[in-house]
Amino acid sequence: MYRFLLSPRWLGIAALALAAAAGMGLLGFWQLERFHTRGEINDRVAAAVAAPPAPLADFPSSPATTDEWRRVTVTGEYDPANLILVRGRTSGTKVGFEVLVPLRVPTGPAVIIDLGWVPPGPSGLSERPSIPNIPQGQVTVAGRIRLPESSPGPVDRSPSGDLEVRRIHPDRIAGKLPYPIRNGWVSADPPAEGFQPIGAEPGSQPTWMNIAYVIQWWLFAGMVVFGYVWFARKEANPATPAKPHTPASSGT
Repeated sequence: MYRFLLSPRWLGIAALALAAAAGMGLLGFWQLERFHTRGEINDRVAAAVAAPPAPLADFPSSPATTDEWRRVTVTGEYDPANLILVRGRTSGTKVGFEVLVPLRVPTGPAVIIDLGWVPPGPSGLSERPSIPNIPQGQVTVAGRIRLPESSPGPVDRSPSGDLEVRRIHPDRIAGKLPYPIRNGWVSADPPAEGFQPIGAEPGSQPTWMNIAYVIQWWLFAGMVVFGYVWFARKEANPATPAKPHTPASSGT
């Protein structure tokens, strides 16, 4: 009854169905892997946020992924002569600048401190913004460890003498400074006096979408297999055409 499945036509249909179902099944496993990966990231961030504050010196100069968002304290003196402006940063719906200043510590490399956000000048982003007073002398800064941002781009020198960047990447900035700095940086939390919060908070990555995609792809794979079986059974058991109804002749 099912010998037709060995015909070239049905072998081709079987190969196509098998390839489609396997591909959809693999996509489901890929989404399942992303679900687990995002869950691990959420657990790591939650552990970092919940950890008690620690001295920055307890962490390596190039922080590990598990160090991001750890609350730290560091003591030193700001170097406003090497102020760095980060262009095109948003706070709410406004676009302005984040202000970075190296903090020179008694021992070890300096660390870049993100003091906070400032709005642009009256002429827009092409003008140097108004910078609040930067504390002088020894200060102790509390904040969170941040990792270098991707796609750092060039480090420019503005007409006012400030360094300007689009992305925060201390290793790229280090080439413009007269002393070594850490590759990680610290976002002041709370921001320095006169600066506005930058709005960077650790957030959890959504995982429910990945589970939904897993179910979706595996349902599609099952539908392909079901469709193949259904059409094969229909081919093997064609419907018997109904006999035409012949009205009975009446006698005369």
